[in-house]
Amino acid sequence: MASRSRGSTVRTLLRWLLGGALLGAGTGHLTTQREEFQAQVPAWFPLDEDLVVVGSGVVELALGAALIGLPRHRVLVGTIVAAFFVIIFPGNVAQWVEGKDGFGLDTDAKRFARLFFQPVLVAWALGSTEAWRAWREGTWPRSPGR
Repeated sequence: MASRSRGSTVRTLLRWLLGGALLGAGTGHLTTQREEFQAQVPAWFPLDEDLVVVGSGVVELALGAALIGLPRHRVLVGTIVAAFFVIIFPGNVAQWVEGKDGFGLDTDAKRFARLFFQPVLVAWALGSTEAWRAWREGTWPRSPGR
């Protein structure tokens, strides 16, 4: 039982850390990092870059707050956060393909390496919220053990 409790504490801390990262990124979208985030909006995307950055910032703020403030809904929130990371992945690909600088990603090698971090974020969202476990146990979208 003690190791289960320790695992739960670690998952909670990881969920809060991801929530905090999303809150920070969302704040950056709306303030000082707006231009940096615009580098990740694909040239082919049919909406204004700034509108996309502001909209995704608002979504990130909501998701970050939900990860921290809605623990009873963590499985559903984690699934939505993971889906969000998948949905925005084309922006990272576009930044690499289009050679746009942003966030210190000023070479093709750095932009390419960044692509491999996105699956880590998806796994982090699913693991820290127990969404993977819920899927395996067939309890999705409810939290495991409920």
